[in-house]
Amino acid sequence: PSECDQLGMHEADLQGLRRALLRLDPQPGFALTDGFAVSGLACPGLAVWKGDQVAACVAAASIIAKVTRDRIMIDYDAQYEGYGFAEHKGYCT
Repeated sequence: PSECDQLGMHEADLQGLRRALLRLDPQPGFALTDGFAVSGLACPGLAVWKGDQVAACVAAASIIAKVTRDRIMIDYDAQYEGYGFAEHKGYCT
């Protein structure tokens, strides 16, 4: 939360994506990102606007990420009762 407050949501998202990509083992030879370029990677990359509509691998990664996030939020619902995470999964309602 403090990183989001300090950097803003967009830059914090890019920082998180950069950290995740740099921790992959083995390192990818190329990175396709959905919408925004990510600097500071160990490999070349390409930002593709609406990438989930253009590249099957981006669409698949998007689905996996959303399902994983939803499962995490369902687990949080049990830990933090009263917030309704199992219903809205943290998306703005």
